[in-house]
Amino acid sequence: MSKQTTRRALLKNGLFGGAGFVFHQLINPFMKAQESTLVTQHNQHQTGMMTVGEVDNNRNGFDPHDILTDWDTGEVSTLEDGRTLREFTIAAVDKEIEIAPGLYFPAWTYNGRVPGPSLRAKEGDRIRVHFGNGGSHPHTIHFHGIHSAFMDGVSGIGRGAINPGETFTYEFDAKPFGCHLYHCHAIPLKRHIHKGLYGAFIIDPDPEKHPDNAEVARSRLLGTPENSEWQEFMMVMNGFDVNFDDENEVYAANSIAHAYMKRPIQIERDRPVRIYLINITEFDPINSFHLHGNFFNYFDHGTTLTATLKTVDTVMQCQAQRGILEFSFAGFEPGQYMFHAHQSEFAELGWMSVFEVLA
Repeated sequence: MSKQTTRRALLKNGLFGGAGFVFHQLINPFMKAQESTLVTQHNQHQTGMMTVGEVDNNRNGFDPHDILTDWDTGEVSTLEDGRTLREFTIAAVDKEIEIAPGLYFPAWTYNGRVPGPSLRAKEGDRIRVHFGNGGSHPHTIHFHGIHSAFMDGVSGIGRGAINPGETFTYEFDAKPFGCHLYHCHAIPLKRHIHKGLYGAFIIDPDPEKHPDNAEVARSRLLGTPENSEWQEFMMVMNGFDVNFDDENEVYAANSIAHAYMKRPIQIERDRPVRIYLINITEFDPINSFHLHGNFFNYFDHGTTLTATLKTVDTVMQCQAQRGILEFSFAGFEPGQYMFHAHQSEFAELGWMSVFEVLA
């Protein structure tokens, strides 16, 4: 099977179909369940194709539903100059994770999960990240944001790659505000990213720095009354090349195929929704997010307090592009509203989800 036809052949033979033995043969080293655990099935609401069975979240050590909202704000203290210091501890760890029922991937992780912890701070905070490499290869942490060259987390620059067993502390100020990310920047870059070394880095705006939009800034600042009115979720769009042919065979939001189809994300109809959306998919030039039955405002990179796109239902992102989506179901009929990648192939291979709107 040539590289050019691998994915098409998988689809033709039924990645989630009864003829799934072709796929099984390709990823046999990573399978720990019987053949044909991925089969075609429409769920009870006829919402579409999805995997059958359940992923063992306890074995994985993380639950994709928890990842939606488990912000890591670090250990907080006050510096002599009165600023807030936030300290985080991150370790690179080799770990096998189950990305679909019976389908295992030999990941490289930050803190044993993919994506890594969702770091969150306020604009102007001092950030201190204690990094330890417990993996089998040299790794780094490269933060998207503003910092010195020495703290850039790139092989061959500044401190460079951190070898197995070594530690290093990254330190910089949290700026600019926005929806950012971090990832390993060791060589070969594509391998370190697609193996799972990435996570979200959210910097909330400081309302005092934005007097013209202070109310909007407060609504984004975690812990404020204005922020508590919102339902906020973190979604990292990713893919997995399970047979290492430089093409993805599984796609998801937050790593687990169809996790939010089988157990929809419940939202309260009368509270607005904010999604921090990041694309880290390797091997594909773009990924996308499409919302059914509604429209949203989009803030590219999250670095503005006014929308860069208004009243849209689909947005595309290249790798490392990110943004904030804001929308509301107020006045809508309760029920299930799908959201998914609008590359149909991605949706069928795992990146399809549902919001359950509650009255």
